[in-house]
Amino acid sequence: MGFIQAFLGAAGGTLGDQWLDVIVPADAPATAGVIPAVMKGTNAGRGSNTHGSEGIITNGSKVMVPDGYALITMQDNMITGLVAEAGGYEWKSDDPNAKSIFSGGGLVESLITQTFQRFAYGGAPGSKQSAVFVNLKEIPNNKFGTQSEIYWDDMYINAQVGAMARGTYSLKITDPIAFLKGFVPATYITSGKIFDFADMDNDAAEQLFNEVVGSLAAAFSQYSNDPERGNRMAKIQGDQIGFAKTLSQVVEDNYQWKTDRGLEIAKVAIQAIEYDEDSKALLSDVKKADALSGARGNSFMQQSVARGMEAAGQNGGAMAMGMMGMGMNMAGAGIAGLQQPVAGAAAAAPAGAAPAEDPVAKLKQMKELLDAGVISQEEFDAAKAKFLG
Repeated sequence: MGFIQAFLGAAGGTLGDQWLDVIVPADAPATAGVIPAVMKGTNAGRGSNTHGSEGIITNGSKVMVPDGYALITMQDNMITGLVAEAGGYEWKSDDPNAKSIFSGGGLVESLITQTFQRFAYGGAPGSKQSAVFVNLKEIPNNKFGTQSEIYWDDMYINAQVGAMARGTYSLKITDPIAFLKGFVPATYITSGKIFDFADMDNDAAEQLFNEVVGSLAAAFSQYSNDPERGNRMAKIQGDQIGFAKTLSQVVEDNYQWKTDRGLEIAKVAIQAIEYDEDSKALLSDVKKADALSGARGNSFMQQSVARGMEAAGQNGGAMAMGMMGMGMNMAGAGIAGLQQPVAGAAAAAPAGAAPAEDPVAKLKQMKELLDAGVISQEEFDAAKAKFLG
């Protein structure tokens, strides 16, 4: 009892065109995980004439398995067959050459075979078999978001930070048998309902949402404390696959998605990370300190001093320029870690700068000019007032 392989590949093959009544997956959204099998009465499953939605396979039933799907047959909720290789098949209850499993090359064959052997049930020859399809494609648009701040230790800030986060992630069903037996409620198998991860009334999908949110803090901490990623939370929003691996590993450690449920997180898109006020202030201070460290800080200080010298040269004369030059040298020495001590004010004066005039010596010169009659008393008094302030 099992399946006979008629052809492989796409459902539009020559032999597939000759099949009039064929079992295929029901129409379902891209977020569906388990889809009921239905009968379509058109060639190769084309068209919309759908009937016989019970998903029952009997002797001689023809089944079309599209790319990215696995067909699972059951009897009394016990698994009897698996087809995870795209193509056309015929179910036979009395053919000794029939096979119960086709794993194909798209899945980890050894894993699927072990799972099938653990859950397989021989069934009774000639009995009816119920069938469902499991979506093996990447299942998108699974939303997550925190209702309050989550906290983690951030190595870049070197402190605990808090933030609210929201985004989406995509799933992959890596083991259809483990997923069906270990996670999907029986009502979705027996009632012919679509198991949709995006269904707000799907309690199982809501459980996954809660587990992802509960793993975010540990995933953020693990990602931001990884030296290979530069200890930067900012990289998460541009590293969907890298962060997905981190989050998937944390979820596996906490909830055993892959081993018990045949699920894993494929990609993550972080839409927003909103830090709390304390974390914002702390991050701002760390960013400023980071910007003013090293060569960038030296360059910033030199530019500031140069602008000050330019303004002093326009307004204060040579004396102000000399003082500004000495200040620039002192600032440069401070940024360099005071590697060499300043010997004195004379050492700090820029090379080639003219020494300041001695007001007493200048006043003596003016007195000699007065005594010689070169200048008048009024001119001498005005010069005296100028030099003596």
